[in-house]
Amino acid sequence: MDVFSSYNIIIEASVILILSFIFNGISKKTNIPSVLLLILLGVILQFVLSYFSSDTVDFFPALEVLGIIGLIMIVLEAALELELKREKLMPILKSMAVALIGLIGSAYLAALILHQFIPDMSMQSAWLYATPLSILSSAIIIPSVSGLSDQKKEFHIYESTFSDIMGIMMFYFLVGGLNPASDGGVGGFALNIVLTIVISIIASYAIILVFQEIKSQAKLFLLIAVLLLLYAIGKQFHLSSLLIILIFGLVIANMKLFFKGKFAVFLDHEKAHRIYHELHIVTLETAFVVRTFFFVIFGLTIVVSSLLSFSVAMISLLMIVSIYVVRFIVLRVFYGKDILPQLFIAPRGLITVLLFYAIPAEAQVTSFEPGILLFVIIGSSLVMTWAMIKDKRKMNSLIDMADKEILAMEKEDVTLEEGEEAPSLVPSKDTLDKDEPPA
Repeated sequence: MDVFSSYNIIIEASVILILSFIFNGISKKTNIPSVLLLILLGVILQFVLSYFSSDTVDFFPALEVLGIIGLIMIVLEAALELELKREKLMPILKSMAVALIGLIGSAYLAALILHQFIPDMSMQSAWLYATPLSILSSAIIIPSVSGLSDQKKEFHIYESTFSDIMGIMMFYFLVGGLNPASDGGVGGFALNIVLTIVISIIASYAIILVFQEIKSQAKLFLLIAVLLLLYAIGKQFHLSSLLIILIFGLVIANMKLFFKGKFAVFLDHEKAHRIYHELHIVTLETAFVVRTFFFVIFGLTIVVSSLLSFSVAMISLLMIVSIYVVRFIVLRVFYGKDILPQLFIAPRGLITVLLFYAIPAEAQVTSFEPGILLFVIIGSSLVMTWAMIKDKRKMNSLIDMADKEILAMEKEDVTLEEGEEAPSLVPSKDTLDKDEPPA
């Protein structure tokens, strides 16, 4: 049986997309991240393929391309949902601070663990291996937090997006340190960021002004092609390309803010808003498709036997514990006691895999077990699953309690004086988040 014939590939791809849609429905009802189900599907397909075909297939090129496109779509999708308002400034800055301190703190502890327990691993290599393992996965977080309050959902979108961008920048800053001749140091790194931001803003204005004049119906994928082109060219010139995507998304999502004063006359609000609305839909759909195939193919590449090693389990568990220790301290400093379930929403995923395979040959350590990578990704996702399920049960129990009080009042035939308002017995989202019982 040729499992890779043209029609079989079409059938297999279609079934995977249908299952992914079903997994999304299961995720909304159970709070189990659909990504975990996709990875499990990939592992199952791995055994199915080995049964029907003896040929070995190198999935990594497809995994890399899907990962890059998926990363761009996920960051763009998140940016299109972010509003830049004065009252949003503090939440944005706090989310950025949590993402940055969490990234550096987690990477530092992970590097110490790797340096201590893995033979022949220098501290420089340990930092390179630790950085991908310290980046939050927006690909997992953003689809999984839709059931949280608006405030907490917004925090996770900001934090995971900033973690992605700053994590990638930190990784390539460390890679630059491997070659002192071409390393520009902190000054060169800062100049790179400023240059990227300037190019991003200019490109964003130009794209919006040009595309609002295009009358063709098939212009949205042209727009995505332009963004992919800018990202790839930026990478070739060692710019922080993900900033280009983020800034474009912020500009088109907040056009009234960026097209003010003299610039306002150049913007056709109706046409530009139509582009934004349609781009949002296309980005959402594309991110869904790319995310689906990325994590299924990732499941196909998992070496299950590597998860059974005692040393892999010990190192991975230490790293997972260190993630939540750092996260607990940072969240308590910035958000006080109201840190659940945010404390446990810290999965690793798409970027972790991409950057792991981007570690330069001169920094690679043969004694490092890839099982550690898999263990941390699966372990952190399972912790998040447990926290989300527990949070949902808590919310449901509080709502049930409110319903019982309403029924009790109805039985007692409670009457209100004329003009008196009935007390609200259904707890608000903020009340539920603070673990307070209903009034």
